[in-house]
Amino acid sequence: MDETARSLQAAQWTAPVSFLPPAVREPRRLWLSIVIGWLTAFLPSLLIGALVTHLFPQSAQPQLPVSNWLGVFLMVVFAPVTETLIMASVLAILLRFVPPTVAVVISAIGWGVAHSMAAPAWGLVIWWPFFVFSTLFVAWRRHSLAAAILVPASAHALQNLLPALLLFYGAGTAI
Repeated sequence: MDETARSLQAAQWTAPVSFLPPAVREPRRLWLSIVIGWLTAFLPSLLIGALVTHLFPQSAQPQLPVSNWLGVFLMVVFAPVTETLIMASVLAILLRFVPPTVAVVISAIGWGVAHSMAAPAWGLVIWWPFFVFSTLFVAWRRHSLAAAILVPASAHALQNLLPALLLFYGAGTAI
């Protein structure tokens, strides 16, 4: 891809997602992108979760068996890595046919629908973190495939860490 095409692609990418922090949409500092990506996903998902719970108090919650350290590992390591690999595959295909922002939106909606199969209201909460994770993937894909997988998987692992520990220690339900 020549420099003009890259500049055009970058311009098309940054305009529609400019409301997100630069660390989420630009591949500059790997660890900063992970931490800011996690905060950008986690904090709004807490608010969205509270709103969904308030609006739909009788809605089913996801049943996540986190009663031992294997459950914590599955939720904090296995699920984020596996879901990121699936997300990366889907985004790679989508990016061949649609602009990056459209691919990110489709990905987020798809993950919301997929998580709704476990608990319908859960998908209303999950779409936002996956919007952020998908954005991280697309941004870091310009740098390398390894970084494009590492950054969103790490942010996703952090997203799942507190809920996994709360479930493990019996203090609450998943977010």
